[in-house]
Amino acid sequence: MNYRDFLGLGIAGNFALHLAQAGELEDFKDVITADEAAPKGMFPFYLPKRVREAKEILSTYPLSSSTIKIPNKELNIQAEPEVALICRLEYENNKPSKIIPTHFGAYNDCSIRVAGASKISDKKNWGENSKGLSENLIKIDRFSDGGIMDNYSICSFLKRDGKLHAYGENVELKGYSYFYEKLQEWMVEQINIQRDFGPLEPLSDYIASCNNPSDAIISIGATRYTSYGESTFLQEGDEVFVVLYSHTELSLDDVIKSIKKSSFESSNMSLLKQKVIL
Repeated sequence: MNYRDFLGLGIAGNFALHLAQAGELEDFKDVITADEAAPKGMFPFYLPKRVREAKEILSTYPLSSSTIKIPNKELNIQAEPEVALICRLEYENNKPSKIIPTHFGAYNDCSIRVAGASKISDKKNWGENSKGLSENLIKIDRFSDGGIMDNYSICSFLKRDGKLHAYGENVELKGYSYFYEKLQEWMVEQINIQRDFGPLEPLSDYIASCNNPSDAIISIGATRYTSYGESTFLQEGDEVFVVLYSHTELSLDDVIKSIKKSSFESSNMSLLKQKVIL
């Protein structure tokens, strides 16, 4: 599916220890949150219209379900295994008032690792095929305890030189710091209060300039890396796998076997497989 009319937003710091692993704690040293466990903020990775106040690259459509294009061999680029929510947006007084997740899927918030970037978004969209979203999305029955997402976990792998390596930890989706209603409320408030400060950008201004899109893709934060993932950057020829799977129906071993056989059960799994190209 094409999401060119969707707003693209991400959340920074919604899984314990990830920012430290990614070397990004320093970026947020001046960002104060009301709750120590709260995410640090949100960032744009795609704006469906050209916004004069935002960097032009953000209006370049970055999503691919099959490839990640690294701009050159010198840059350190890491996959970031995440959950993406497909959402409907509602507005009051020209401001977002409600975010309603309808589907979820495997997502790669692929990021450049560079010190001193002025904004989070500087590391997120460097052009076409710089992000990943699975074609197989899963319908959300209810975005609250007792819903389908209770039963899902996320894992990720990197295949290099024919060997499969665990890249991100295997964790339940409920391991996110903010999830369900708490996350919904936080996102609406954050969008409306966030200003141009430190690594953050004025999202409500951007959204208004995009004529208040009715739909959005929101990635809710990268999970923790394994030691291999934390120290391994992407190279041409690698294959990245991000998998959301029902842990009530499948084991991690089942997922690994599916990857090795290239045989996937779409009814209880959202898989993103991307080849790394130059």
